[in-house]
Amino acid sequence: MPDSRGGRRRGWPRSVPAQWSAPARRWVPAMRDLPVLRGILPLDRSRIWPDALAGVTLAALGVPEVLGYAKIAGMPLVTGLYTMLLPMAVFAVLGSSRHLVVAADSATAALLAAALTGMAVAGSERYVRLAGLAALLTGLMLVLARVIRLSFLANFLSRTVLAGFLTGVGIQVAAGQLPDMLGVTAPGQDTLPRLARTVQALSGVHWADVAVSAGVIVIVLAFRRFARRIPGALIAVVIAISVSYAFDLAAHGVAVVGPVPRGLPALVLPAHGRADAAALLAPAASMFVVIMAQSAATARAYALKYREPLGGADDLSGLGAANVAAAFTGTFVVNGSPTKAQIVDSAGGRSQLSSLAAAAVVLVTVLLLTGPLAYLPKAALAAIVFLIAAELIKVKELRDIYDLRKNEFLIAVLTTVAVVVLGVEYGIVLAIAASVIEHLRHSYNPLNTVLLKSPAGHWQPVPVTPGARTEDGIVVYRFGTSLYYANSARLLADLQALATQGDPLEWLVFDCAAIVDIVYTASEILTRVVELAQQHHVRFVLSSVLPPVRRELEAYGISKKLDPDYCYETPGEALDAFRATRANRG
Repeated sequence: MPDSRGGRRRGWPRSVPAQWSAPARRWVPAMRDLPVLRGILPLDRSRIWPDALAGVTLAALGVPEVLGYAKIAGMPLVTGLYTMLLPMAVFAVLGSSRHLVVAADSATAALLAAALTGMAVAGSERYVRLAGLAALLTGLMLVLARVIRLSFLANFLSRTVLAGFLTGVGIQVAAGQLPDMLGVTAPGQDTLPRLARTVQALSGVHWADVAVSAGVIVIVLAFRRFARRIPGALIAVVIAISVSYAFDLAAHGVAVVGPVPRGLPALVLPAHGRADAAALLAPAASMFVVIMAQSAATARAYALKYREPLGGADDLSGLGAANVAAAFTGTFVVNGSPTKAQIVDSAGGRSQLSSLAAAAVVLVTVLLLTGPLAYLPKAALAAIVFLIAAELIKVKELRDIYDLRKNEFLIAVLTTVAVVVLGVEYGIVLAIAASVIEHLRHSYNPLNTVLLKSPAGHWQPVPVTPGARTEDGIVVYRFGTSLYYANSARLLADLQALATQGDPLEWLVFDCAAIVDIVYTASEILTRVVELAQQHHVRFVLSSVLPPVRRELEAYGISKKLDPDYCYETPGEALDAFRATRANRG
């Protein structure tokens, strides 16, 4: 691919220079064929610095965020940082999405806390080991889903549903930041009740927190307006920490992140008792569903945005491996994060190099820099996350959907409401259900047509009308999708209307170009159609039949009910055969 200077894009080499050593000549092609680094390669050298800088921004904003998720999960604060070390790096190496960022997430953190309540004291050693077991079970389920090829489920998330899903996530995350931005207390995880508690607490607004939030928002928006290439969010974090330290904002009632222990995670053996595994199996399955659906939705959104191929299967492998890594490094379940992906995208990151850079920054942080992090005001973090969440709200896209497809707009709104009211885990399930229903609605009512020949000799599809003919004595009918139990009645109704009305019909050509499968129930309807055609002395033939469909026709016994030469390669061949038959008869 040419770069901006006219030469070939500088990325992963297509061939190895002759002057390279023999080991290098063997290593490069081998690495290119391995299922690793697909989220990074081909590496454009001009993108290294922007991607690395986006990783620094991700670390600056993600570190305090994952500390909050650790609190939600009931885990020690430092384990939130651990989710951005080995788990994040593992997915960057093994995943195929260039944009999905994997670390702690609010939905899975809340599910984990609910699962472990009553099993151990929050933050205790046993609690951490149980969290590791939950991550291990979830990771194994993700790997199993990859093996048995469940990644196709991501294809049921339409662009419309994705817009509604991301909008719902944006509203949910933005609403969740308001208490910290205003310096009020609003307990709870559900969006609407917490928003109501926030409104009730407005009389106790802490204006110092409001000032911090407003300052951060002004800084970020100013950089977006006048210097978009400079990471305004990162600048805002540095300024917020500096001001907090210099003026001792904590002494003035401004809540700060507080002390965070330093040091690398130790290898930890998860809990492994049979009873513990049985107790955590259902919660792990719930987290598996949320991770697979939310990660797929996020990865798909960015793949569509940048016109990149989807890699759901490899992403499942990466997610599974990342959770297994979390299980053995003393942390908790990780997930594909829409907000963190938005952080990287907003900062200019376009590959998993950003995640690796973020992991490197977090590594330095846990070793050396946890001290300054303690001064970060929670209001500053909340304001930045609020702005990120606001970018997830797809107002323009929803407006476009409303203008073009109002029925799909209703599905998008339904998905948004479900995420906001029910939460991400239930909203995603409803989003998948909405996509499936929309797919079934289209396949139930396919666009079936009668094919006519234009004056120039090309096929022209027209709507099916009773008694329509392609030519005098023949009709070429095309069914718009595969045949199954729900839409087979439409086939029977169309063909009855064509055969029993209008001028006498001699040939009925059933064009199967859009049919890739015929289920058993539909085969019974098709058999009835053949019998009705024969009763009316109409020759029933097929065209454009795919080999798998032809084998199904033979298995169902339909082929035996037709003439030996019942199948034509194209509708044009069928029309020529009809004309020849008429000419011979005349």
